[in-house]
Amino acid sequence: MIRSKSKRTPSWGDAVIHTAPLPTTTPSHTSDHSRLKLFSGSANIALAQEIARYLGIDLGPMVRKRFADGELYVQIQESIRGCDVYLIQPCCRPVNDHLMELLIMVDACRRASARQVTAVIPYYGYARADRKTAGRESITAKLVANLITQAGASRVLAMDLHSAQIQGYFDIPVDHVYGSPVLLDYLRSKNLEDIVVVSPDVGGVARARAFANKLDDAPLAIIDKRRQAHNVAEVMNVVGDVKGKTAVLVDDMIDTAGTILEGARLLRREGAKEVYACATHAVFSPPAIERLQGGDFEEVIVTNTIPVPETQRFPQLTVLSVASILGETIWRIHEDSSVSSMFR
Repeated sequence: MIRSKSKRTPSWGDAVIHTAPLPTTTPSHTSDHSRLKLFSGSANIALAQEIARYLGIDLGPMVRKRFADGELYVQIQESIRGCDVYLIQPCCRPVNDHLMELLIMVDACRRASARQVTAVIPYYGYARADRKTAGRESITAKLVANLITQAGASRVLAMDLHSAQIQGYFDIPVDHVYGSPVLLDYLRSKNLEDIVVVSPDVGGVARARAFANKLDDAPLAIIDKRRQAHNVAEVMNVVGDVKGKTAVLVDDMIDTAGTILEGARLLRREGAKEVYACATHAVFSPPAIERLQGGDFEEVIVTNTIPVPETQRFPQLTVLSVASILGETIWRIHEDSSVSSMFR
């Protein structure tokens, strides 16, 4: 059960030097957390600030610079010797820069004699290439896992991995948490009727089934889809009854929005009276915004694992915060208590 904390509206700034202390609320945690250190990369500072406020601590001071040739420089500006360090950095756009920054942060903390370094990765980049589907391909999900491990991370905390098998690519402990609790709470607050949870493809059936079970055992439907190329989706038909019902499309991410858009159109043709799209990661690669704005959606619901700037906001979009889930998970890891019990 996630403890309720006060929330604030995120500020989507681009600051890269974190030296000023953040305002904090009085934490409900009573144990000593002087050895718990929290640092943020430049990918999602607003989320890191929310997590820090949930934990009742300040983000640690860190300097990030870029040399003239594009090389990154990171320096931790306080002693972390013997501390448990948590580095918050989703691997969102620009993916390569943010991934490299995370690796440098991990290496800096390891060389500063941190007791344990946990890479907190709300969005794990390169996750879609998690197996070989043709000859001479790279499994980049495994490659990134090797890079993070070799850089010196002791543990990884990730949210809604593209496939659960990625946990096995690491030779260090992985805590895999889910953004579904905040999505479910929001949907329940809307008091929707005649809900059917829809998986946009066969690969997402397990995710959609778990979502449906927690949404008062709602019925499940599946969209049979054949993908002809990357970011190009062809929707074939719906397996299940959606006529006259409120369809909730559930996926782990929305990238170019092709899958979600075609799924919504098909559901409308099959008689769904309303269509809601839910996803944890708002990747929103062009032309996602144009597609979503012109799509057949009552609402598009995502979380803030990836920052959504004002230029990508549109009337049907709702962004929910996962700071309490990540903050509570960090505290439980620090206190050596159960993480899985949060989702029972």
